Amino acid sequence: MTAFPEALGLAPEQVEALLLTVGQAPSLHNAQPWRLRLGPEAIELYADPDRRLPAADPDDRELRIGCGAALYNLRLALLGNGIRPLVTILPDLGRPELLAVVRHGGRKPATPEQLRLLHAVPLRRTNRHPYADEPVDRPEQSALRRAALDEGAWLEIVDDPGRRTALRDIAARAHRAQMADPAFRAEFARWTGRAGDRADGVPAAAGTPAEPQDRWVLRDYTGGNRPARAPGKDFENEPLIAVLTTHLSGPTADVQAGQALQRVLLTATADGLAASFLSHVVEVPQAREEVRRLVAGAQPPQAVLRIGHGWPVPPTGRRAPADLIAPSTSTPVRLPHGERTPMT
Repeated sequence: MTAFPEALGLAPEQVEALLLTVGQAPSLHNAQPWRLRLGPEAIELYADPDRRLPAADPDDRELRIGCGAALYNLRLALLGNGIRPLVTILPDLGRPELLAVVRHGGRKPATPEQLRLLHAVPLRRTNRHPYADEPVDRPEQSALRRAALDEGAWLEIVDDPGRRTALRDIAARAHRAQMADPAFRAEFARWTGRAGDRADGVPAAAGTPAEPQDRWVLRDYTGGNRPARAPGKDFENEPLIAVLTTHLSGPTADVQAGQALQRVLLTATADGLAASFLSHVVEVPQAREEVRRLVAGAQPPQAVLRIGHGWPVPPTGRRAPADLIAPSTSTPVRLPHGERTPMT
């Protein structure tokens, strides 16, 4: 049995629960590319280079986004324990794998909204299955936009018919470009269509057969098993399509985008909505630039989401809390280079 250390005044059993919460974050192909170093004065969040996906994510942008989502879960978990997290992003230029340091910012009870999002963490799923042909109403859309804004990002709802057609065409071209790359196909096959008892990757049951090119869901995560779809569960014609952008670019913006993305996803979950990713749109450079122009963004998009009213799906595998702990080190963290922000 793993002996969990104390951290930021939390008892070992609280630290274990905190790690469980952190580990529920979304990541590309469910690679879960994060590790944490736990200490009495700080919790350090690291990117795990052994979980890189160089064919799909050669610049590690989506890796940092996944780690940013894990950081948001960490913030919620601390708030749930009455601790105000003081976060420093990219604190040490000499250690680019160190993405954030979180310190104790004093005692502060979680707000009802923070508790609502915390309770949504274990319920959130990436739902790649069909949704109902039921629109996401305006108040729900406003809540999703507000969630992104509160984390320094912008969520553009693509509702104009002409822009939706253009974006769907971009997505189809991006999908074809990736599937024409042998390195991408090999990497995709290693991480998807897995047995249901694996602790990472995308299980076959979480996927669906590929759809015709005039639909939004193109990618087959089933590993070629192609299970039969339940009667009456055809893909919806008009899901809500949303594009997440940040005001800046670079590693810091990627981490910030991950926090905003997770807040949007948890808000959707708490409101009874389902979501999945159109990752290929932001992984192919030409497609990403085309989407930037389409939504008139100052920076390229960080994520494109399909959102709607879905049926329940099972959770994907997660690494054990003990596997998320990085070895201790005596190397000090040099804070002046980072962006230090109290997170409430």
